[in-house]
Amino acid sequence: MAIQGPIPIGFEQVFPHGCYIVGEVEQVKDFDASTGGRTVYAKDKTTGELVWQVAVMDADPTVKAGQKTVSVKILSPVQPVPPAPLPGLPFIPVEFDHMTVTAYVGQNTGRLAWSIRARAMRAPRTAAVPAPAPAPAKNTVTAGKEAA
Repeated sequence: MAIQGPIPIGFEQVFPHGCYIVGEVEQVKDFDASTGGRTVYAKDKTTGELVWQVAVMDADPTVKAGQKTVSVKILSPVQPVPPAPLPGLPFIPVEFDHMTVTAYVGQNTGRLAWSIRARAMRAPRTAAVPAPAPAPAKNTVTAGKEAA
């Protein structure tokens, strides 16, 4: 099979309605390597960079309540800094760059699940509300009648 490892994917494909930070950026612990009182932090197997995670809420209104919050892992040598909060919003809108997904079977559920990774997070480039459609051009013919 040609697909090996993480699958590159665009932010808009994972979160077409956007997403919001609902937790702190935390360093991921490597539970297998940690022993006794000594904590070892996870590093990406390919790049060797530290792995951080942040909980985000998917803004898609069709997603079930139990599936709205997901964890996004970020590969970075230093702790990623979330974008600045926006006045009047209870959560911080965020976008991720250089995303990948990896499919796996959940141990507890036996169902297909996705591990989401990114290389960076930032404030959204565009507004959360889509721009209105442009007005029709004047002096065009519409349904056999001239428009004023």
